[in-house]
Amino acid sequence: MGRSRETYGKKEVRSKKEKKRKEKEKTRLAKKEDGKKGSMEDMIAYVDENGMITSTPPDPDKRTEVKLEDISIAIEAKPEEDEADKIRKGTVSYFNDSKGYGFIRDAVTKESVFVHINSTLEPITEGNLVSFEVEKGHKGPAAVNVKIVK
Repeated sequence: MGRSRETYGKKEVRSKKEKKRKEKEKTRLAKKEDGKKGSMEDMIAYVDENGMITSTPPDPDKRTEVKLEDISIAIEAKPEEDEADKIRKGTVSYFNDSKGYGFIRDAVTKESVFVHINSTLEPITEGNLVSFEVEKGHKGPAAVNVKIVK
């Protein structure tokens, strides 16, 4: 009696839910019948000498011994730069006097370096050839001790 007033949409929803439930039950039973297909041997992966993951075990004849002393787990120290290498030269590509910042194009690396008016030793404008040092700023490299090269 309760289902006599069901609309077409409600019947469709109910039949879809029933169909989905039956499909789930069917797949569950199929998995149960297959047995233990996901055994440990199926889950093992091997890494070859090139670092690639394979499903075949490595050949014991091709095995090479590695000395413990040859394994390096540290990063080598960066050689310290002398004072002459720290000072760079470049051209002021953009400078806004009212806002007090700009950019210098490095002559060697051709990268743009941010410069703030507080980091300049003398007033600079666009097109000036300047010498500067690079330090880490808030958002990347920043030029400090900026002065015009004559």
